[in-house]
Amino acid sequence: MNISKREQRVLHVLAQGGAIHFERLPSGKVQDVTCITRDGHVLSDCSLDLFDRLRKRRFIKSTGGRPYRVTRLGITCVRAQMDNR
Repeated sequence: MNISKREQRVLHVLAQGGAIHFERLPSGKVQDVTCITRDGHVLSDCSLDLFDRLRKRRFIKSTGGRPYRVTRLGITCVRAQMDNR
C-alpha cells in the first residue's frame, strides 16, 4: 500500500507506543489533533488532514473515547525504520 513519508512517520511513532490526542466540537466532529510520542514529545507532522487519511484507511482507532492508537493493519503497513537511540 502506498503511504506517504508523513504517514510513515506518524505510524512509526504510534507503533512505538505513541498516541494521537484529539479535541471534539460540540457536534462531535474532531477539531484538533496532537500526536504525542511515548516519551511525551509532540510530533509536529500530524495534521488534521493526515489524521483523517489514517482514520479512513483504518490504520488508527479509538475505543471508548481514548486517544487514537495504531491498529494491526497500521503496524503491518509501516516500514521498519532504525530507531536513533
